Amino acid sequence: MKPLQIKGGIQLKKALWVFLLIALIVFLAACNDSDSTSEEDSSDEASGSESSETSGGEEEVTIVYARGTDTTPGTESVIEAFEEAHPNINVEQREMPADTGESHDQYVTAFSSQSSEIDVFNADVIWPAEFAQANYALELDRFIERDGIDMDTYFPGTVAAGNFNGKQWAMPQYTDAGVLYYRSDIVEEPPETWDELITKASELQGEAGTEFGYLMQGAQYEGLITNAIEYITSFGGEVVDEDNNVVVDSPETIKAIEKMQEIVGSDFVPENILNFMEIETENAWIEGNAVFARNWPYMMSSSNDEERSEIVGNVEMAMLPSGDEGSASALGGWMTMINRYSEHPEEAWKFVKFISGPEGQKIQAVKGGRPPTLEALYDDPEIQEVSELFANPEFREVLQTAVPRPVSPIYPEITDIMQIELSTALTGDQTAEETAANMQEKIEAALAE
Repeated sequence: MKPLQIKGGIQLKKALWVFLLIALIVFLAACNDSDSTSEEDSSDEASGSESSETSGGEEEVTIVYARGTDTTPGTESVIEAFEEAHPNINVEQREMPADTGESHDQYVTAFSSQSSEIDVFNADVIWPAEFAQANYALELDRFIERDGIDMDTYFPGTVAAGNFNGKQWAMPQYTDAGVLYYRSDIVEEPPETWDELITKASELQGEAGTEFGYLMQGAQYEGLITNAIEYITSFGGEVVDEDNNVVVDSPETIKAIEKMQEIVGSDFVPENILNFMEIETENAWIEGNAVFARNWPYMMSSSNDEERSEIVGNVEMAMLPSGDEGSASALGGWMTMINRYSEHPEEAWKFVKFISGPEGQKIQAVKGGRPPTLEALYDDPEIQEVSELFANPEFREVLQTAVPRPVSPIYPEITDIMQIELSTALTGDQTAEETAANMQEKIEAALAE
C-alpha cells in the first residue's frame, strides 16, 4: 500500500503543476488582450480627435438611405459631402423602383413588419400622412425644435405636405408645382384669371399655326387631381381641412368644377382632352399646336430643345390663372422621412437635416437640377445658373402658392374617389353639384372605415 501512496502523491503534484501552468498561460493571454484593446481604444480616441467636430469620437455607424433612381450626380454628391462632414456616419444607398407605386408598396411591406433595414427614405409628397397614421414614420418635431430649424424658411406648401395632426413627419427636399406655359410670339401678356384664359384661348386659337387654345391633363389618373386641386383652391375650396374634416361639398368647389367643365367642354381644347396626360400635353405643345398649356416646370426644357421642339425661343412661363381667391399650383416633389424602427435615429436625423438643409439642397440643385424648397436659395447665383427657371421670379411665386393634395392617411382612397367622380363630371354625365356631394359622401365613408 505504501508504494501506491508515494506514486499517488507524485501524480497529484504533477497535476497541480499542470493546472498552475495552464492558469498562468490564460492570465498572460488575458493581459495581452487587455493591452491590445487599450492600444486600440487609444488609437480610436486619437483618430476621433482628428476627425470633424460632428464625429466627436462617436462609434462608426452605417445608415441605409432608400430613394428612387437618380440619373444625375446629385445624390452621390450630397452623400459624399455629408460623410465628409460626419466621418463616423456612412450612408449606404438603396435604389427603389422607378415606379413610385411599387416603391410605396415595398416601403409598406418593410415598415409594416417593423423592419429596421432602412433608416431614411424619400417620400412622395402624398405619402407622409399615410405613413404617420400607420406608425411607419418617426416624428421630427423634437429634432427640429432641439436644433432650431426654422420651418418658415421653406415654401409653405412643402412644409404642409409633411405635417399631419399638427406634427411634422417629413422634411422638404425638393419641389415641383404646376405652371402655365404660353406662346410669347402670340401672347403679349398671360391671362390673369380663368375667365381671361377662356377668352384668350378662344380668340387666339389658330394663330401661328396652332390648332388648340389650351392643353391640360384630363385623363382619369393622378394628374387630373393635381389639375382639379388648382381649380378648387383658386376658388377658395378645400377637399380635407387641417383637422381631417371632409369639406369638399361647398359652393367654392362646385364653382371650380363648373369652370373645369366649361374649359374641357370648349372648342379650343382637343376633342380627346380626357385622354391627355403629361406626355400628350408635352408632345402637342412642343409641336407648336397650342397657345396655352398647363404642365410641370420640366416642360420648359423640352420646349427649348432644338432637336425636338418647333417653338424654341417662343415660350414663356407664368403663374396659373386665378379664381375668386387667387392663383394656386398643385404641389409636387419629394420629402425625406425616418423609419420609426431605425436603430440609428440620431444619425438618421443628422442626414435628413443635412440633405434638406441649405448645403444639401444647393448640392442637389447644382448637381441634380432639383428645385430647392428653401426660398433663399433662389438668390444664389450658382443655382440661378443651373436653369433659367430657377432665375425666374415667376417660378418662385408659383412655389409660394403651391398647395398639397389632401393631406390624409387614406389619400390613395381619396384620389380614387375624386378621379372617378370628376371624370364623370367632365364627360357631362353628372352636374358639379352632384359631383361635390358624391365626393363628400364617399370620402367621409372611406375615413369612417
